[in-house]
Amino acid sequence: MTLRLPDAEGRLRTYEPRTDPLPALPAAAPPASRAVLAAAHLVADPYADTSPGSPAAVDWDATLAFRRHLWSHGLGVAEAMDTAQRGMGLDWAGAAELIRRSSAEAGAVGGRIVCGAGTDQLTGPASLADVRAAYEEQLAVVEEAGAQPVLMASRALAAAATGPEDYLDVYGRLLRQTAGPVILHWLGPMFDPALEGYWGSPDPDAAAEVLLEVIAARPDKVDGVKVSLLDAGREVALRRRLPAGVRCYTGDDLAYPELIAGDGLGFSHALLGVLDPLAPLAARAVRALDTGDVRGFRQLLDPTVALARHLFGPPTRFYKTGVVLLAWLAGHQEHFAMVGGLQSARSLPHLARAYELADLLGLFPDPERAETRMRTLLALYGVAA
Repeated sequence: MTLRLPDAEGRLRTYEPRTDPLPALPAAAPPASRAVLAAAHLVADPYADTSPGSPAAVDWDATLAFRRHLWSHGLGVAEAMDTAQRGMGLDWAGAAELIRRSSAEAGAVGGRIVCGAGTDQLTGPASLADVRAAYEEQLAVVEEAGAQPVLMASRALAAAATGPEDYLDVYGRLLRQTAGPVILHWLGPMFDPALEGYWGSPDPDAAAEVLLEVIAARPDKVDGVKVSLLDAGREVALRRRLPAGVRCYTGDDLAYPELIAGDGLGFSHALLGVLDPLAPLAARAVRALDTGDVRGFRQLLDPTVALARHLFGPPTRFYKTGVVLLAWLAGHQEHFAMVGGLQSARSLPHLARAYELADLLGLFPDPERAETRMRTLLALYGVAA
């Protein structure tokens, strides 16, 4: 069987899907050499009567089932992050419920979970005091759920801060009162344009100095920092300056193989949205690192970069659409609907190429089902079989 897939120029070309998936992997314990956290997507309720701007309607059974899939491969879950459409369809009330439910599920299966704490309940102009209070409210929810917090970059703080001293003050106060070590998050403007100039400067070098000053003031309260700048060289330079015991979690969904593999001076752990569709393959690759097999790790993970670069192509913040498409094609959910209608954020040629690249990697447990579902999507756009 073949499919007719549209390319970027609008032409239809013939593609023959593969018939053999990657071998199924049994349940496994977490990798030993790296902390590996997959930022997980949200499964929408396709039958809910919603409209743009209304609260997200979530299919809780499918959402939690996908987290169990990630844990079964030994990966941790990064919950209620931007991959779950925080600020792009999922509001704070929905995120709080997601944190509570997923944290309870993590406790039941013994999986690691970290959860995003931010300030997205603020809907208008906010003072620094408002920002601190919003962070404190969300931190309380995460900690009460028994999860480790990720202090997410705040649009409200970016708007309210007048310089580096405001970031030092806000983060300093928060770190003094957290129950345990948190993960800080430096999210670049390619993921969220509202975060331009975070840490008090549009110059990334100056911003890095402020971040390092925040960490140096309370290294005992910082488990690590997630770096999402899509700049491998800058991430390496930053991780070499982190205090002993503070981890660098790569959030670079384009250069992750080399950053996780590391060099003679260190390596990055992982907290990545691209691990959502790559979970089984990525888990297998990182276990090669557990045995010191860097070459085997790269042989498994390097071929996935073409898919990652496609999914995270500009505008990068819409990568979630491709992630959910692949979850549907892989059989992790029964529909291709997203909260906020974000399934329409990418073009049919983009989605078709995502399918092709994932199929070439053997990511679909049932290639025939993936082909049938892709054929259905093509038909909805008027592409004849």
